[in-house]
Amino acid sequence: MQPDNALTLVDHRIYTIRLRKMNEFLDVFGKMAMPILLETLGNPLGAYVSQVGPQNQFVHLWGYVDLADYERRSRARDAHPRFSDYLAASEHLIVAQETRLIRAVAMPGVTIPTSHR
Repeated sequence: MQPDNALTLVDHRIYTIRLRKMNEFLDVFGKMAMPILLETLGNPLGAYVSQVGPQNQFVHLWGYVDLADYERRSRARDAHPRFSDYLAASEHLIVAQETRLIRAVAMPGVTIPTSHR
């Protein structure tokens, strides 16, 4: 049985970044988006850049207890007064964005993270 605060829903977000713009994107994201995301979404499960396969991709993962938790925290992010500044600063760097909501599956040896919020 999972604890009530198990993060069973994951926002798996993939950004395709313009060629040769990854460093600029990571700088903008780190300085402008992350403070807002940490405040509104909490700590991410991870952040990654592609190494093999499709190139120029940045992936971040955020865990949620359920869909209502995802929607509530997403609204808080979108309503943050500085979030539109990040969107404007990063718009020219992003070619595409894909958002997947994936559910955790109980498997031997797999630990589902829990919320500390």
